[in-house]
Amino acid sequence: MNQKNFRTSIGGQALIEGVMMRGPALSAMAVRLPDGEIDVETWETASGKKWYKKAPFIRGVFNMVDSLLFGYKCLMRSATKSGLEEEEPSKFEQWLAARLGKNLSTVVSVFALVMGVGLAILLFTALPAFLISLLGKLIEITPMGKSLLEGLTKIGIFVAYLALVSKMPDIRRVFEYHGAEHKTIACYEAGEELTVENVRAKLRFHPRCGTSFLLIVLVISILVFSVVSWESVLLRVVLKIALLPVVVGISYEIIKYAGRHDNALTRAISAPGLWLQRLTTNEPDDSQIEVAIASMMPVIPVEEGADKW
Repeated sequence: MNQKNFRTSIGGQALIEGVMMRGPALSAMAVRLPDGEIDVETWETASGKKWYKKAPFIRGVFNMVDSLLFGYKCLMRSATKSGLEEEEPSKFEQWLAARLGKNLSTVVSVFALVMGVGLAILLFTALPAFLISLLGKLIEITPMGKSLLEGLTKIGIFVAYLALVSKMPDIRRVFEYHGAEHKTIACYEAGEELTVENVRAKLRFHPRCGTSFLLIVLVISILVFSVVSWESVLLRVVLKIALLPVVVGISYEIIKYAGRHDNALTRAISAPGLWLQRLTTNEPDDSQIEVAIASMMPVIPVEEGADKW
């Protein structure tokens, strides 16, 4: 591990009292157990060689859905391992478990994903369109001006949401693990030994973070949705939902390009996302860094350069 400024394809996610890392061949999840020990679980990474996961603009949609499903499963598993779900299940939970059995986890994951997507559509698609449509009835605004105001409203809602949830103690702790994840990847990319001391010295901000990706999605949506008519708010919302795969596909290619190159353009693209990570990452303590290192070590490929971004 002696490559300077090496950019790895290894990515991760903060969990409840843990960190998950996905490498080219193996993925790993490290969780701090109630007794203080670090539990590490590894498994083979799902193949990304299928054509729709490699084709430009198309791959972004499939990779995003895959990351959401996989990340949620790891999040729920970390909650169980960390002792968060030790309390007695409710009667409704017992009823579900009795009828769904081994399928319970899958059903809950899919339901949570659908609810999350639904809430996102409500907050970032329907609500901004409705608010700007009302404003357009009070003052004269051009269609392009409405699209711009709508986009700025979405970004404002997004930033306000992150600022609010970051104040919650449980979420703040997850954001500390998020910082540990970024620092560990940065240490690895710098070619330094993965020790607590080396990782601690790194910045907690990373250009390929999911926070940066979501911000790019919001910005690109302003441009893409500017071609959608404002004649009907309902029709506009439906058309925007239909165009979401286009927005995600373009945004994925942009962040992938920014992750591979270091120039004035990519630094400008990454700057807003890096700033926003001040809300979604916190400085971790040494015990959290230990967990992030434990999740990183198993996924580093034996063949040097096999994880090149």
